[in-house]
Amino acid sequence: MKRWSKRLIPLMALPIFLAAAPAGEGIGIEHFFLVLISMLVFGKIFGEVAERIGQPAVLGELVAGVVLGSSVLGIIPADGSMHEMIKLLAEIGVALLLFEIGLETDLKEMFRVGPSASLVAVVGVAAPFLLGFAYWIAVKPAIGVHAEGISDTMVAIFVGATLTATSVGITARVLTDLKRIHTPEARVVIGAAVVDDVLGLVILAIVSGLAAGTALTIFGIAKTFAVAVGFLVAAVIIGNIIAPKLFGFIDRMRVRGVLLVSAVSFALLIAALAGLAGSALIIGSFAAGLVLSSTNQFDLIVEKVEPVADIFTPIFFVSIGAGVDVSLFIPGSESFNPSVLLVGGILVVIAVIGKVVSGFSVGWGKNKLNHLAIGVGMVPRGEVGLIFAEIGRTRGILSSEVFSAILIMVMMTTFIAPPLLKAIFKRAGEAPEPAPALEPAAAGGMEAANTR
Repeated sequence: MKRWSKRLIPLMALPIFLAAAPAGEGIGIEHFFLVLISMLVFGKIFGEVAERIGQPAVLGELVAGVVLGSSVLGIIPADGSMHEMIKLLAEIGVALLLFEIGLETDLKEMFRVGPSASLVAVVGVAAPFLLGFAYWIAVKPAIGVHAEGISDTMVAIFVGATLTATSVGITARVLTDLKRIHTPEARVVIGAAVVDDVLGLVILAIVSGLAAGTALTIFGIAKTFAVAVGFLVAAVIIGNIIAPKLFGFIDRMRVRGVLLVSAVSFALLIAALAGLAGSALIIGSFAAGLVLSSTNQFDLIVEKVEPVADIFTPIFFVSIGAGVDVSLFIPGSESFNPSVLLVGGILVVIAVIGKVVSGFSVGWGKNKLNHLAIGVGMVPRGEVGLIFAEIGRTRGILSSEVFSAILIMVMMTTFIAPPLLKAIFKRAGEAPEPAPALEPAAAGGMEAANTR
């Protein structure tokens, strides 16, 4: 281990030293490249360390982001043009991750667990919201002062809303790392996370309206819900009609990389259409994966897309880790506040309990499920919870102290889920699932399609 670490130190130090150099006016392309190299190299090295100590690689990527973030080494900027560029790359990463998950999801099995996934999502949204709202109303934590005219009820609604979200990217990556992505529990969690995103859009519309002071109507809420659900259903139905013929034609083309470019473009197109329709981008990319999983080129698409996802997906997780403000936990620092830390800790407990109980709402019949794995799989908040909190902060509803407490909740739920899931599956004594076998036709055509 010592010999291994000696080899790593120069590899890690060089891009960091260069990336830390002043960039001068604007964004230097060389500087951006060095920051990107640092993110990729650190993500893989910390992922390797995580796997060597028995944890999922995504945990190492999150830690790498913390180290490179503005509160530690300051390699990844917290704002500015470069920060926006990294955010765009991260969005591509999470879109490709959900595209991969969609490719590996059996649509028939997804429909089979649909009622269970929907129940988990509803309970997983309602329970943490009610717990968070009740806690804030009953205790009224004395941290920060919100703007004049903002009631405690309004603050409680926003705090409850930040507790409802689930970051499907974190759990999906953990399940993939643990080779559990094809288990019934994984299908329920992924399905629930998709429904959770639909409900999240509705909640986002509600809290945005409250923040703007506009009147909310049942029609407006129903419209948001219908658009999100309708887009997913329409994308899958229409896609299953068009995609087989389209990719059958693409498969006959001879230009190098055409299958990869077409598959990635298809995923990004559906994601973009989802965004334009008022739905979530990741719902679109997940739907694209579901559609292409039924094509004859499925195995080749998976083989081609994986290396591209291996580059972009870690950027997403490293960028999440970079948003962690370490000074919140360091006594004596400017951002440290014991009261904020206490409230943040209570919100973490509420956030975990609220999602874990959702896992116990299903799987009591003939088909037994690992309730704890499902519940913990819904725990990570990731960037979704931050979106809700940021709306409240920018509109003056949440004070900076309350925002910091929510940030602690988001950080902790994101970091504790990977090791908890690892421990739960290990305790259950479940062996990793074998890799799915290739169809004979696909295996036979693999060599001929290597240049596509």
